[in-house]
Amino acid sequence: MVLVRRIEGGDYKKAKVHHEAAAMAGDEAARSNLGTMEAQSGNMERALKHWTIAASAGHYNAMHQLLVALKKGMVGTDAFDATLTTYKNSCAEMRSKARDAFIRFKTE
Repeated sequence: MVLVRRIEGGDYKKAKVHHEAAAMAGDEAARSNLGTMEAQSGNMERALKHWTIAASAGHYNAMHQLLVALKKGMVGTDAFDATLTTYKNSCAEMRSKARDAFIRFKTE
């Protein structure tokens, strides 16, 4: 099971600066990508922090990365459970009848 996929090509430092700016502005995908960049750099502590923040805001891929980290013993079950609870709460807040109808339409 792969923990992260390598981000290839381009100017890594420039990409990281832009991801940091987007993450500070509240972009969960950028925050999750920062976690991936930190993991690739070998800084798992920072990667886990970024993924935890993104997952707490309802980002699926960040929650998945934390699940992989849990299976590899890189994150404790208490921390994972707390993040999972906030992830579920965040997802529940985003639900609506229109969104559920769209999801059903896309999966049919």
